[in-house]
Amino acid sequence: MTALDYFLVNPGQPLRGTTTVPGDKSISHRGVLFGALADGETHIRDWLPAGDTEASLRAVQTLGVPVERHSKTELTIGGGGLKPPRGVLDLVNAGTGIRLLAGIMVGQPFESVLDGSEQLRRRPMNRIINPLQQMGAKIEGSNGRAPLHIQPAQLRGIRYAMPVASAQVKSAVLLAGLFAEGVTTVVQPGPARDHTERMLAAMGVDIVTEGDEIILMPNGGLKAMDFVVPGDISSAAFVIVAALLVPGSDLTLTNIDLNETRTGILDVLLEMGADLIVTETGTQAGEPVGTIRVRHSALKGSQVGGEVVVRMIDEFPIFMVAALAAEGETVVRDAQELRVKETDRLAVMTAELTKLGAQITETEDGFVIRGSQRLRGAEVYGHDDHRISMALTVAGLTAEGQTRVIDAECAADSFPGYADTLAKLGADVRQLELSKAN
Repeated sequence: MTALDYFLVNPGQPLRGTTTVPGDKSISHRGVLFGALADGETHIRDWLPAGDTEASLRAVQTLGVPVERHSKTELTIGGGGLKPPRGVLDLVNAGTGIRLLAGIMVGQPFESVLDGSEQLRRRPMNRIINPLQQMGAKIEGSNGRAPLHIQPAQLRGIRYAMPVASAQVKSAVLLAGLFAEGVTTVVQPGPARDHTERMLAAMGVDIVTEGDEIILMPNGGLKAMDFVVPGDISSAAFVIVAALLVPGSDLTLTNIDLNETRTGILDVLLEMGADLIVTETGTQAGEPVGTIRVRHSALKGSQVGGEVVVRMIDEFPIFMVAALAAEGETVVRDAQELRVKETDRLAVMTAELTKLGAQITETEDGFVIRGSQRLRGAEVYGHDDHRISMALTVAGLTAEGQTRVIDAECAADSFPGYADTLAKLGADVRQLELSKAN
């Protein structure tokens, strides 16, 4: 990746037509990792070939799992278990990959080391280290961060009450529970993504949810399956907000994952007056899927806090852009988790949007925005954070004058072909290298 890659954005062109978005990143990670443990071959279509998911795929290959690549988006994962790796398991920037894989590796009869980029090494790991150690795992970090050093150990099932709702922590504990003696129970303080529970159940694991408890009983392994990865609502959010904010826009997104633990962004936008029509059309791998029609809308400010924050935690960078265009005041609370993502997203988005003329009051756990604000084109920086880069691109579509979003390549961590998707819908967005600029 080079910082000379950038999105060149000009405003004013409406987004129209029908499109889909790349496969859900969370489900793509799990399909690879769970398929590696399954008895038989797992066939996955519409898999997300992005930076983070490719890191998980390389990790299972390093663990001796055969992978047949039919195309960029179609894979067959040969299951049957893992073998001792010949080197460090490098997850690059994949926070989901390293935390889920840690839950798997603590149950293996060989040692391993999980590591990643400098960006990944800044992300907190004690949130998984502590409960895994309570299960008897021999896992150590470096001052609570990667690299993670794991030794073989006999695991025991525990009842773990999460201090904060986290799909990654919950998943790490449940995956370790596959290799533990006895029942593993995770108690959630609020809603968190349930992709792990849905996929494990679809693969034959004895796992049930009773109220705020998820209960897993090891029952002899996972069964391989054949499934299609639905479109990622977190990626769709960028296209949705772009259409809401650019006059004349009217588009339809198809085959989108509508899992209610992920659709907080839709609920909040609807409360703000967004013209959205959501239609469920079926299921894939236990996930509800459907279409979303979105048309340009006049938004109103909103108060956001509590449980909905977890259900839209990855969408706050693009939600900040929507809030700038909304009439009245938008206040976000309880979003301190944004400070320990790929970047401190509260601080970075505030700083970069300020370059476009935005006025944002940053708070410890959120922000206050008074709309409707008019932005002006400028040069901004993505900070090697895919969601920052893509959100700033949408901001450029609403600004007066041209915007350059330096560090465009990182968008491929979750949305390969982002600029092309927007351009096919009519937006004036191109991904360029500085040497090719006019």
